[in-house]
Amino acid sequence: MPVVADAVDFDRRSGIWLERAVFNHRLVILAICLFMTLALGWQAMKLPVNASFDQMIPQSHPYIKNYFENRDAMRGMGNTIRIVVENRKGDIFDKEYLRHLEKITDAVYLLPGVDQGYMRGLWTASLRWTEITEEGFRGGPVMPRWKDNPNVLEELRINIARSGIVGSLVANDMKSSMIVVPLLEVNAETGEPLDYARFGQLLAEVIESSEAPDIALHVVGFAKLVHDLIEGLHQVMQYFAISVLIATAFMYLYTRCVRSTLLLVFSALLGVVWLLGLLQLFGYNLNPYSILVPFLIFAVGLSHGAQKMNGIMQDIGRGTHPYVAARYTFRRLFVAGLTALLTNIVGFAVLAIIDIPVIREMAVTTSIGVSVLIFTKLMLIPVMLSYVGVSRKAAARSLNEQAGRLTGTAHSLLTGFTHARRARIAVALAAVLAVGAAVVGRQVQFGDLSPGAPELRQDSAYNRDNAFITANYGLSSDQFVVMIKSPRCSSFELITEADRLGALLLETEGVQTTYSVANGVRAGMSANFEGSPSWVMIPRGFDNRESAFNSIATYRPDLVDRTCRLSSFIVYLTDHKADTLARVVDTVERFAAEHQTPDRQFLLAGGSAGIEATTNIVVRQSFWVMHFILYGAVTLLCFITFRSWRAVLVALIPLVITSILCEALMVWLGIGIKVATLPVIAVGVGVGVDYALYLLSIQLAVQRHGATLKEAYTRSLDFTGRIVALVGVTMAAGVITWVWSPIKFQADMGILLSFMFLWNLLGALVLIPALSHFLLRGSPNSSSVRAADPVAA
Repeated sequence: MPVVADAVDFDRRSGIWLERAVFNHRLVILAICLFMTLALGWQAMKLPVNASFDQMIPQSHPYIKNYFENRDAMRGMGNTIRIVVENRKGDIFDKEYLRHLEKITDAVYLLPGVDQGYMRGLWTASLRWTEITEEGFRGGPVMPRWKDNPNVLEELRINIARSGIVGSLVANDMKSSMIVVPLLEVNAETGEPLDYARFGQLLAEVIESSEAPDIALHVVGFAKLVHDLIEGLHQVMQYFAISVLIATAFMYLYTRCVRSTLLLVFSALLGVVWLLGLLQLFGYNLNPYSILVPFLIFAVGLSHGAQKMNGIMQDIGRGTHPYVAARYTFRRLFVAGLTALLTNIVGFAVLAIIDIPVIREMAVTTSIGVSVLIFTKLMLIPVMLSYVGVSRKAAARSLNEQAGRLTGTAHSLLTGFTHARRARIAVALAAVLAVGAAVVGRQVQFGDLSPGAPELRQDSAYNRDNAFITANYGLSSDQFVVMIKSPRCSSFELITEADRLGALLLETEGVQTTYSVANGVRAGMSANFEGSPSWVMIPRGFDNRESAFNSIATYRPDLVDRTCRLSSFIVYLTDHKADTLARVVDTVERFAAEHQTPDRQFLLAGGSAGIEATTNIVVRQSFWVMHFILYGAVTLLCFITFRSWRAVLVALIPLVITSILCEALMVWLGIGIKVATLPVIAVGVGVGVDYALYLLSIQLAVQRHGATLKEAYTRSLDFTGRIVALVGVTMAAGVITWVWSPIKFQADMGILLSFMFLWNLLGALVLIPALSHFLLRGSPNSSSVRAADPVAA
């Protein structure tokens, strides 16, 4: 394009209608931007941070529908927290310890969102004991009467033994006891969804006020995990600030121009502010699992803004007026930038096919954020740079660097891949690497790969508490519940089938023990005959069976509902690792297929482990569907841009290889594909395609004017290659700092994103010229290069 040193000599009526509308009304654009920033910035300050148990559940899956339909009958087997109170100076038979336990129980009982009727602990009246005497059954609350009772501790010891709660609510070594606290998703007083941030804060206050030199508290459960993650968000924000500082430093080292660097970073932050404000207006929350979104919007905005700044800087360096340089860059890169952003939107929107509300919300919020960038990056940055420009020294330096020794060496190395020998070597190595990674990647698992909460470090307080509970309690908190539906839950056939399922599951690796109506009836039958072990059986006779069954409704109300149409089969697991859950699901599904009848249904799945197993199933089912739709959408948009299937292949092959390598890296690092990590893969494709779009747009435009492939790729590197490399390295350097985050899944995302950013960059710079050698060496008039016309306009 011609050099125009004075804006007066420029034809303001030139260019497409959108260019004229933007640059002939620059003050209007800036005024709109200022108003939007103030309004949305005010809204962003009010954006709440929260999470929801239900949002983590695939609500349309048949297993979860079963859980929701029978949720009221299974209260206490879904979203619960477990509080273990430990006596460090002795056992639990200590009056000072027990008074402390009572105080904690009462405080937790009054917290908003607690399902008080199903709360269990030594001080809850629902926890009872029973024994068989010559006169019949005797029973009562486990906690004896304290007033005027000098033998209260001895009675408590006897009652605990009678109730059979050692290993579940009382530790095996008798040095701690557990309070099981089921939570309601809706606050009964306000009718609003449970505010986990507020609940976690209140629970933390109870824990802090209850701690003493001789008392230790260990708390696990979804609500506690969310609280710890929300608390960790403050440190996450620090890492976000570090990323911004790193980006600012890298940009300044490249431009050596303070005003353009600050403008670029400011505009990238502007997109984040607008997004957060819009989330508040649309009624969304910021949750620990969507914390990736603000950085992502910043990174994408920085990438596109840097491309615009680079083009304007080079034009100014050639002597063009800043206003004209801004319009030239708008013409060259608007279509490529718009296509890249639309591809990003589609890539992130594809996540909405995954039937997990928190991922769907992330898909919506990310798509909103990228949509904002169409205005703030493609239009606002050129407008602002048309006023402030860049320093002449920085502009001249950008041109001088193109001829510099380092850049010349890099050009020589990279453009060499347009030649046959290097192209063959690069493609062959990429193919071998992809095949090897594909073999390794087949071992990737869906779900957690370690005990406790993989979202946090193994040495975190939460995981230390979980390890303490696992070591000192015989029954795990990882419960998988099978719902058995029938017209009568005390029928001989149902109880017998439940007993058979229990025997089958006990042979399954990862199952600790099981408990069902079969266990309850056996124990009740023996109790009816003075505890004789000879009568530990399931009686065929109706009267004996009903008599034995009646004790279940009294002492284990969590096993049967009031109508006796639903009974719960509880499976206690050693952990909730992906392979453990998969084995249990497979065993129950096979048993149900063989033993289910119209009047007797075995329904999956309840309990924390059952819900997580279903989530793993949905993530696995969605994984390849997501890839198919994601790459299909990217292919379509690239074809619309390039109008050439050859150019589409050149753009997509590096992305596909990156996805394959990412899966292999997850296997090597021991990272499972789950709710927290699945979006990273879509992000890698969505952001990675930007590199190909910018490089190929320039390359094809130059080829259309008759240049050779080497000349075209050299020109592409001159104009946009260096800034692509800068942005890729900058984004990778920003997220690699997450490795030191206390939140494990953020550290995992940092590693995966850094790898994908750098490998996408390497793939674009090396494989695009190598693949172009085989696919894009046609004549200047061939369809393979005609695609660039809109960009070059």
